Amino acid sequence: MADQVLTETFFEQFDLHPHLAAGLADCGFTRCTPIQALTLPVALSGRDVAGQAQTGTGKTCAFLVAVMNRLLTQPAISERKDNDPRAVIIAPTRELAIQIDKDAQAIGRHTGLRFALIYGGVDYDKQRQQLRDGCDVIIATPGRLIDYFKQHVFSFRAVEATVIDEADRMFDLGFIKDVRYLLRKMPAREERQGMLFSATLSYRVLELAYEHMNQPEKLAVETEHVTADRVRQQVYFPAKEEKLPLLLNLLEHCNPQRSIVFVNTRAAAERVTQRLSRHGFKVGALSGDVPQAKRQKLLERFKKGDVEVLVATDVAARGLHIPDVTHVFNYDLPQDGEDYVHRIGRTARLGAEGDAISFACDLYAMNLPDIERYIGMKIPVQVIEPAWLASLPARPMAQHAHHGHAEVEASPAETAAATDQSAANKRRRRRRKPANHVASPASHA
Repeated sequence: MADQVLTETFFEQFDLHPHLAAGLADCGFTRCTPIQALTLPVALSGRDVAGQAQTGTGKTCAFLVAVMNRLLTQPAISERKDNDPRAVIIAPTRELAIQIDKDAQAIGRHTGLRFALIYGGVDYDKQRQQLRDGCDVIIATPGRLIDYFKQHVFSFRAVEATVIDEADRMFDLGFIKDVRYLLRKMPAREERQGMLFSATLSYRVLELAYEHMNQPEKLAVETEHVTADRVRQQVYFPAKEEKLPLLLNLLEHCNPQRSIVFVNTRAAAERVTQRLSRHGFKVGALSGDVPQAKRQKLLERFKKGDVEVLVATDVAARGLHIPDVTHVFNYDLPQDGEDYVHRIGRTARLGAEGDAISFACDLYAMNLPDIERYIGMKIPVQVIEPAWLASLPARPMAQHAHHGHAEVEASPAETAAATDQSAANKRRRRRRKPANHVASPASHA
């Protein structure tokens, strides 16, 4: 975590269980981020929290520390059976649930607490058996959890802490009825601690909090720091047919180490992915219809650097914890400011810097005023130099893409291009020495 987003509050200032403190130390966590410094004094005292914070601000660590410390320092109810969970953490997406579980395993490595990761798409019988064997904390998406609950695989009778992460996304994805169902099946709000986190504390999110939580304390980390201070934002106004050549030239001359290109439709994801693949980029596409195993494989390749450009619909905009994303491209402007903030929040995480480059074509330009109103600033406009719309020469691997050098599936679900080392090296050399007649967009930023 970068120094500029850390506070002068240290984890050792809190009276944490020694096993939990040891896990934090192993992870290198000594000072709190702003949301942690705000949340922990309230949550560790047992009070309910409704927190406003973006993904990447350290909120996951905040609620995990609060939940684990409670379970380690307070006894379970006497009626609890071994397979009754004591805490339930609900996330809107599989990727977010997986990331929370990963963080929980790291922070809680010395605690002896048992975590059950429950989400749809994989391992139905294995996950059911895990619940039957017993756990202390369930980390789950709503649908699969309800399925097991209705089968009486486990009970909520012993739940003493609940967390709803990215509550606003629960509404966006249509999961809010499932969330309310789960909360109604748990002990009364006065008998358990509740924590809720959301990028925005909108009316509907606060209504959920006040309905199912016990006088929650509202805590907020200002979003302006996320959108303005460390993200260099800029917008271009290309015609629809100019977007692909502009994207290719920007990728070529900005030389981003790891990029996410956001589109609004699966058709656009397929079109952009195939074009980038033909030009030699190691590219993968992520949209809602990707089988879970392929999603995880693709995300791991992206994290490792085997895939350098990820083309994604908004299903990937929330909950992804991918370090060192240097550039976010809004190939299609999102519908509203909230989605814009979530998209560009993939870069400049935990104090790093990043670039967010948006294309306002005639199809989506009408969304720009609402976005600028939401973030409270005018996004700097960049002039498109004619040279940036020139067709780039085909890369060597593009000639053999259909023979296996690039793996491009017909479905937009996942498209992954793998280059041989020589092609990658050639591209790097070209990037280091751009043609003299093409001005680097970075110089106009």
